[in-house]
Amino acid sequence: MAVYAVDFDGTLAETHFPEILGPNKKMVAFVKTIQAAGHKVILWTSRAGADLENAVEWCRMQGITFDAVNEPLPEQIARWKNDTRKVYADYYIDDKAMTVKDAEQIMDEILGIVRDYE
Repeated sequence: MAVYAVDFDGTLAETHFPEILGPNKKMVAFVKTIQAAGHKVILWTSRAGADLENAVEWCRMQGITFDAVNEPLPEQIARWKNDTRKVYADYYIDDKAMTVKDAEQIMDEILGIVRDYE
């Protein structure tokens, strides 16, 4: 079993914050598929208050319920005897995400430019 942290705006849904315009059908299908396979899914979003409630309800209407929302899974909190406040997952899915490889490539490019000016 893996744990997936999935963003809302621009990932599960196309939005013009706070308005929810429609589903990203492939991502909605992906989440349903991994949940059906026994994986855990955490909604990992910056939304709060009524905007968060609307997102969670919208997802429920799409057939998605979450194992946690903006927090570690309950079993993780119990195991650690602490809510670390940092969402732990095996995979983080976000439209604004950068992989380690991407960051390293950018750093190599920056260092190359710096060396060119030395």
